Formats: sequence, C-alpha cells, structure tokens
Amino acid sequence: QVQLVESGGGSVQVGGSLTLSCAASGYPYKPNYMAWFRQAPGKEREGIATIATGDSTTYYAGSVNGRFTISRDKLVNTLLLQMNSLKVEDTAMYYCAAAIYPLAAVRLLRSEAYKYWGQGTQVTVSS
Repeated sequence: QVQLVESGGGSVQVGGSLTLSCAASGYPYKPNYMAWFRQAPGKEREGIATIATGDSTTYYAGSVNGRFTISRDKLVNTLLLQMNSLKVEDTAMYYCAAAIYPLAAVRLLRSEAYKYWGQGTQVTVSS
C-alpha cells in the first residue's frame, strides 16, 4: 500500500523559510515523477514543483520559481521542498504526490496526472 506522509509545515513570517518533507513507501513500481501541490482555502489545487525520479529534472510553477527548490533523498525515499522568501500568498495546505506513468510536459503540474497523494501539511505565512 502506497503511503505518502508530509511533514514540516508550520507558521512563519513573511520572508522566512520552511522545508517540507514527504516520506514515501509501498510503491508497486517506482514512480516517474514526484511533485508538490498546494491548495489555499477557496482556491483550486495548484501544482508548484515536480521532479523526475530518473534524471532529477525539475520543473516549477512561475509563482514559486526561484524561491522554492524540490529535491529527493533517494537513500531514505523522501521528497523535499525547500521554501525561501515566503509570502502571505504561499499560505496553503501542501501535498506531495506521485505519478507512476511518464508524463508529457504539459501535464507535469496537473493534479489529475498524479495517482498517489499524501494527506497534506499546513503552511501559514503571516506579515
């Protein structure tokens, strides 16, 4: 049974930093992509960063590009999201997700392309 468990969320002031972790286990097959999504109250889920498990190619949404960094610790099968220069608009529930199949570029940050999801961790940024 696939399990994705996020941690590391919390409250931080504008300009601060947080690192989110996602511990993954139970895959029947190695996923092709792992990603971070977020959802703020009243808004749609937004894909913000993805990483290819094969060659570690990364892709970011414009809203976080240059501030967030996605990475993987292969030894412990953990997905990370380093978030710097946080803004109030970064406040959301953050989810990690895994896609089993190869994805076309246009689908890399589309939630429907990802089969497995964690329960989320809350990030709150205050001014």
